[in-house]
Amino acid sequence: VQEQFGTHAAAYATSTVHAEGASLARLVELVKPERHWHVLDIATGAGHTALAFAPHVASVIASDLTARMLEQAAKLCAAKGFDNVETALADAEALPFEDARFDLATCRIAPHHFPDIPTFVAEVQRVLKPGGSFALVDNIEPDAESTPGFVPIELRDAALIYNTFERMRDPSHSRCLGMAEWSDLIEDAGLQIVHKERAPKEMEFEPWATRMGCSASTVERLRSILLEASPALKAFLKPRTTNDNLWFTLDEAIIIARKPVP
Repeated sequence: VQEQFGTHAAAYATSTVHAEGASLARLVELVKPERHWHVLDIATGAGHTALAFAPHVASVIASDLTARMLEQAAKLCAAKGFDNVETALADAEALPFEDARFDLATCRIAPHHFPDIPTFVAEVQRVLKPGGSFALVDNIEPDAESTPGFVPIELRDAALIYNTFERMRDPSHSRCLGMAEWSDLIEDAGLQIVHKERAPKEMEFEPWATRMGCSASTVERLRSILLEASPALKAFLKPRTTNDNLWFTLDEAIIIARKPVP
């Protein structure tokens, strides 16, 4: 993960999907941050989510496993003039922070890179204050909730091929979860879901593939997977050509959960 994202850190700083995606504004809208809050942004990447919350809260720690990503985040903070954001090198599955420290933990478009998502969610639960919130955005795989009308084996096959598709483009990809699986996992960690929704994200194929430095042959293999997808995978990814450019749709889960007050 560190090698892959260190190499492409600058590309993520300028990526419109990460910097301006609809889920970013929606996350702030749903969370309703308060001025006295202390926030942890996990796997901050180039810092876009941290910066979205910075004007509304007391402090933000933008944490990431990749030092070169944190350099990009620090540059972005300086450019925007925020003095309440600091960066921290941190593993999402072993957060170097004391229990019950944060009012809000955020993580956006990152958990599909984590090797052990249950451990990550347990760490979120640990560092949140009682009454604190967890705000999650991540790409999801097809399941019965996101892609109705298909039998389980069709959805399992579509999910397998979808994750292979993502991993071919980005070897640091581990696995996207489905919407229902995310809900179960968060509740199993002792957090209470207060809101969840799916948000479509329109992707132009060429910039999506080239952002991770894919070879020409890999780009063509990815294109073939899109165009030759099974009915279930086509229903999920919705590949289409517009003005001679190939586009497809990714679904994001947006989930807000709260740590109960004893």
